Amino acid sequence: MPDVHHVQAAIIGAGPAGLMAAEVLAKGGVRVTVFDAMPSAGRKFLMAGRGGLNLTHSEPLPQFLTRYGAAASHLQSSIDAFKPEALRQWADDLAQPTFVGSSGRVFPKTLKASPLLRAWLKRLDSIGVALALRHRWSGWDGDGRLEFQTPGGERAITADATIMALGGASWPRLGSDGAWVERLAGRGIAIAPLQPANSGFDVEWSGVFRDRFEGQPLKNVALSFGSHTMRGEVLVTRGGIEGGAIYALSAMLREHISASGSAALNIDLRPDIATAELAIRMSAPRGKQSVSNWLRKAAGLSPVAIGLLQEAARAAGDSLASMPPPVLAAMIRAVPISLTGVAPLARAISTAGGVAFSELDEDYMIRRLPGVFAAGEMLDWEAPTGGYLLQASFATGAAAGRGALKWLRR
Repeated sequence: MPDVHHVQAAIIGAGPAGLMAAEVLAKGGVRVTVFDAMPSAGRKFLMAGRGGLNLTHSEPLPQFLTRYGAAASHLQSSIDAFKPEALRQWADDLAQPTFVGSSGRVFPKTLKASPLLRAWLKRLDSIGVALALRHRWSGWDGDGRLEFQTPGGERAITADATIMALGGASWPRLGSDGAWVERLAGRGIAIAPLQPANSGFDVEWSGVFRDRFEGQPLKNVALSFGSHTMRGEVLVTRGGIEGGAIYALSAMLREHISASGSAALNIDLRPDIATAELAIRMSAPRGKQSVSNWLRKAAGLSPVAIGLLQEAARAAGDSLASMPPPVLAAMIRAVPISLTGVAPLARAISTAGGVAFSELDEDYMIRRLPGVFAAGEMLDWEAPTGGYLLQASFATGAAAGRGALKWLRR
């Protein structure tokens, strides 16, 4: 027989959305227990902090909301109620002040997630939030109780309100494995297929290029796909390419590859120099210099950038040494790369797809499951990196918390 307990509010998932929902409920006087399968809370949150913990973005809210694409109208009310300014104030109240970086992104001054998470967990404990770790949710039993697998055996929980904040399916070793999809779909809930978002892409590099340049960055480049261009940095991987600039284009690249099998990406290696100016530089005599040394001096290209040019020339059956200056200049401004696939979901930064917003009411309650709410990355939205992912996770968690509080007070 499972161990049976009752809680006023059960939150499944100890990430940003779940913990924010817990804070809202506890401040509303509700006894809250947060259940999580992992041995500690906020593991993916801590992983996000390895890059400096980009909490949110400082751009004007109308522009900010456009980053969520088709989901913007569904997320607007929750973000309006918990704006980027409110998130910054929340962090400041935890003695973790933030600053705006040169790109407009917002970071804690410590540039770390761990001090913020420690301060947050301490505050949650002080307002009565209980953590039940190593509790893996496995569905509902025949009596409608939440079932958990624990080191001590099965445990059944009755809850007056439940908030699901189980995340997507990226970085499953940190706790978000997408196992909830089958359980909710079995209840008739519409779920858009989970797909990688902010992901890398596959490229069939030659062995020479792969072995020499794996792990090296292409800095200050501009990536173009169709009419869309994004400047930034990308990293050559053994199987392809990843990094901030391509993450921003990942949704449209993913959809195109799904429909056509591949996608043609262009990389501008010198976006700040006009093609005509490059052609003039390429017209200078090379003399006895190697092509690589000449390109390094004349065009200011790094070894990996030159290697990429050579890779593209080989694919076209050509050589850089024989190209007319205008043709070489044009290639430097638009190196063609064929993306042949999307990196696996388990390696993506975030997840697209999830519970359809049509399944939720205005309080983030799942209509088919009265008293059960959903928040965070398990909902059907995606956004680029830059603070948008965490902002929506915090905001929808707070919205689900308010919805559950309203349900409990009805």
